[in-house]
Amino acid sequence: MYLVWLPAGTSPAQARATMLDCVAPELLRRGVHGLTMDLDDDQAQVPPPMPPPEGENPVRAVVSLWVDAYDYRGDCEAVLRESAERIAGYQVVESLYRDYGGNRWSPPRSWPDGRRSPGILTVSLIEQKRGMGFDDWITFWHTRQSPMSEAIQPRARYVRNAVFRAVTLDAPPYRAIVEEAWPTVEDLTDPMRFYCANGDKDTLHRNLSTMLEHVTTFIDLDRMRNLTMSEWILRS
Repeated sequence: MYLVWLPAGTSPAQARATMLDCVAPELLRRGVHGLTMDLDDDQAQVPPPMPPPEGENPVRAVVSLWVDAYDYRGDCEAVLRESAERIAGYQVVESLYRDYGGNRWSPPRSWPDGRRSPGILTVSLIEQKRGMGFDDWITFWHTRQSPMSEAIQPRARYVRNAVFRAVTLDAPPYRAIVEEAWPTVEDLTDPMRFYCANGDKDTLHRNLSTMLEHVTTFIDLDRMRNLTMSEWILRS
């Protein structure tokens, strides 16, 4: 998985054109087995739950590609670097905790490769919590946070990517790249819908408190980055 920073001032429409029209075809021509791009494009201009610090040039794309072995990534990295101001690459262990159609919030995927997925995506870049051992950290994330959030949020798809190691120099020390798809923008931006409260303030407060308690147990929020993006599955 690669985090991609584009030159400062790149518009959302330019970001989409650069990544989909220029970068993606070159990656596909190099024979990657799978390719997904999460893009901060003109169809994903929704404030994220946790905006980045003011003045920070944020990640504009998250590129997931599948190759036979990470040793053979060089040509793909070269393609990304041609358009990017900076990239950070990670070898990850992917867990598809919930796919489209796996719960009541969305039907199974019916759209073809190359078409934007419906709804909106949030991508969270997470470091291991300071003072928390790896085993405790990942166990809490996988066995406590995942089922809790599944129960109280209208999430259509949930992909957990645990970082095994960085494969580029100077990559930020992220240990998790989390992709969460929401059926509609309203499901993300309306707290009553985001916490499955159905108009009940007591349920909203209870679910919000539960979420905050869990998240702060295994995440240092000041070091997390949260992005809203469009999901483009280009080769599945």
